[in-house]
Amino acid sequence: MKAENYSPILEDAGIRPTSTRLLIYGAICRMSDTFSLTSLEDELQSIDKSVIFRTLTLFHDHHLIHSVDDGSGSHKFCLCHNHGHCKSEEEHCHFYCEKCQKTYCLNDDMIPAVKIPEGFSVRKVNYIMKGICAECAKKERLS
Repeated sequence: MKAENYSPILEDAGIRPTSTRLLIYGAICRMSDTFSLTSLEDELQSIDKSVIFRTLTLFHDHHLIHSVDDGSGSHKFCLCHNHGHCKSEEEHCHFYCEKCQKTYCLNDDMIPAVKIPEGFSVRKVNYIMKGICAECAKKERLS
C-alpha cells in the first residue's frame, strides 16, 4: 500500500493524517513482525524520537497497533491488520527467539480459548512461545 493510501486508515481511526504520521505508519506497515521503538527510530532517523514515541502512543490508543509483552523487557508492538477494528478472537500468538531476541507474529495461530473462573475479568491476553527461530536453528546446524 502506498503512503497516500494510508490517509483513510488514519482518518477512520480518528487520527488526523499529517505527513509525519503517514511516514511513521508506512514504516510500521513495512515491518514484517513485531517492532520496538528503537527499531522504528532506526528506520526513521529524520524524525525526532519524541515525535515517534508520541505517534506510537496515539496509534496504540486508537488500536492501529498492539503492544506485545514477550518477556524480554523490551516493549514491542505489532500492526493491527484490521486497522483498529480487531476483536479479541482475532488476536494471534507470538514466538520469541531466545537466541536472536526477535519476536515473530504467528498470524495464522489464534490465541486459544481459555475458560476463566467465575468472577474473573480478563483485560488483555498475551500468548508467547519461546524457543529458537528457524534462522537461528539453521545457523546452529551450520556451525
